[in-house]
Amino acid sequence: MPRRLFIGTAGWSIPRALAPQCGGPGTHLERYARRFAGTEINSSFYRPHAAATYAKWASRTPVGFQFAVKVPRHITHELALRRARPALERFLAETAGLKEKRGPLLVQLPASHVFDARVAGRFFDLLRSLFDGAVVCEPRHSSWLAVPASALLVQHQVARVAADPARAPGLDRPDGWPGLVYYRLHGSPRTYWSRYDATFIDALTTSLRSVPAAVDAWCIFDNTASGAAMENAEELRLRIAQGAVPA
Repeated sequence: MPRRLFIGTAGWSIPRALAPQCGGPGTHLERYARRFAGTEINSSFYRPHAAATYAKWASRTPVGFQFAVKVPRHITHELALRRARPALERFLAETAGLKEKRGPLLVQLPASHVFDARVAGRFFDLLRSLFDGAVVCEPRHSSWLAVPASALLVQHQVARVAADPARAPGLDRPDGWPGLVYYRLHGSPRTYWSRYDATFIDALTTSLRSVPAAVDAWCIFDNTASGAAMENAEELRLRIAQGAVPA
């Protein structure tokens, strides 16, 4: 089993069908955090949030809860990782409001972003000069499967996301820095909508149980459009608990 295992969803919206299972007082986040140990903030990809907003979210979750935070699209898509210092410094200052509950930063790249060792190296050099926490990268171009790309991620201690559906064969497997494993499951065959079946959850359970004991693992369900994400997260949580209790 991983050292720590964070199972959750992208965002913390609770579907109406699951509201009875997430009962009790409080906001959606407070009720969500009584059931899951982590979540992924996707809204940061589209718009900035004040440090006070991040601090408020952190204050409404228990000790040990973690927020993965998606790096703004302004950095990853519009700037394409170039000349990103001002925007990155602003983002890091905002998310510092999470304090010890700030988990991995997620760098999701567009499908058109071809691996360029010079561009990627400069960006991750910059990021590592400003931030020493966990970082994961979700590339969507097959060029990131090459040995130099994996080596660059290892050099900067950046884990490559295992994504489903994968935009290229091989991107469904963890790679890069082996000190962190991060699954992002968007729903398949219909992205954001499809619910994963029991066979998929069983295979995922086996994969997570095989993660080394010194390594943290994350599994985020992003098939939120139909409410399937929380259902799948709960199924996985229970399957893991049947064999070994996650931290």
